[in-house]
Amino acid sequence: MSEKKRLGFWEIWNMSFGFLGIQFGFALQLGNTSRIFETLGAEVDKLAIYTIAAPATGLLVQPIIGYLSDRTWHPKLGRRRPYFLIGALLATLSLFVLPNSPSLYIAIGMLWVMDTAFNVSMEPFRAFVGDKLPGDQRTAGYAMQSFFIGIGAVVASALPYVMTNWFNVSNVAEPGVVPDSVKWSFYLGALAFILAVGWTVISSREYPPDNMEEFKKMRKETSGVWYAVADIFKGLAHMPRTMVELAVVQFFSWFALFAMWIYTTPTVARNVFHATDAGTKEFQDGGDWVGLSFSVYNGVAALVAFALPVLAKWTNRKTTHLICLVLGGIGLIAVHYTTDRYMLWVAMIGVGFAWASILAMPYAILVGSLPEKRLGYYVGVFNFFIVIPQLVAAGILGFILQNWFSSDPAYALLIGGASFFVAALLCLVITDRDRPSKQISL
Repeated sequence: MSEKKRLGFWEIWNMSFGFLGIQFGFALQLGNTSRIFETLGAEVDKLAIYTIAAPATGLLVQPIIGYLSDRTWHPKLGRRRPYFLIGALLATLSLFVLPNSPSLYIAIGMLWVMDTAFNVSMEPFRAFVGDKLPGDQRTAGYAMQSFFIGIGAVVASALPYVMTNWFNVSNVAEPGVVPDSVKWSFYLGALAFILAVGWTVISSREYPPDNMEEFKKMRKETSGVWYAVADIFKGLAHMPRTMVELAVVQFFSWFALFAMWIYTTPTVARNVFHATDAGTKEFQDGGDWVGLSFSVYNGVAALVAFALPVLAKWTNRKTTHLICLVLGGIGLIAVHYTTDRYMLWVAMIGVGFAWASILAMPYAILVGSLPEKRLGYYVGVFNFFIVIPQLVAAGILGFILQNWFSSDPAYALLIGGASFFVAALLCLVITDRDRPSKQISL
């Protein structure tokens, strides 16, 4: 690979700007999917199963798109940008369609399409930093992505509340119809998605392969989805020990996050706004307030991200992660018990600490344990341990609530808080080292 030139601030800004749009879409999905499904008649104990699209598509799509984009070259769009653009077009369409779904099952189908589109755009953005930036600028590149993740999540999560309270857009509708406040939030999210990703596509360039003939030969010899899938699963048997230890911590961390994303809206609607009927104004107000609450934890995470390196220097990385996960567990349990809307924001401060650390510390620990030549490969495999716990949560949380807790969604948050505590405890067994560790077979 020829030497990469250093990029200026605005060039790094431009190449990362698309993440603002992607996070708009994700934040709207996380904050409003349960609300839309309940409006269309979903039972609360089946919400986890209905929203299984997000983790399932991440498991299937991200490794395959990453593999294919490594082997793509378009004379005008380059390697990663074709996938940015394809994903953005599909996401924009689905963001318009989902809140207008005429039935629950069409909405579920559109969620699959939408989440697939998000993953098609998002995965190549992670590789884009490595493609474009020299080693001493990659931290700045990922930090810029994190900045746009935080900003996009804060604004998008607050949109339904803003539409209702600042622009007098109706927050109620006929039974089985999603309110205009949510619809217009999704429309704005669709516009933000295509414009932000489009700006990165037109304002950035990519390095071509050094040897095009050799690149074409490699692509021909290693092409095919089945080859990619086989290669990904092959690496699972040879993971470094630190990666295995982190995988268990990730399992309980993301199990807790999935419980929060799916069950906070029905919990807040019932416990704070005293509404169980998704067709009432009180229920929709609860959904708006959850959006604001999610803005709080994302805003806290954006600020805490700057403090994590300092805390890690005072202690160490795994202790920093342990502390943040404990605060997240306290926050989720507080949501279970609170009946005051403003206390929800206090609870979300703890969640913000956990979220900031989950986005940073596992990767900081992981990368130091990986052989450099296999870094990208194993980081891709590591995505499995984000997806699998969400699939497990989707499969069992509804059953647990229905059979043990009278379908009360608040208990999902209690379970999530306990899961954060287990993850924190497991941090104690992590081997944090900055050289390749012994491999173990599963």
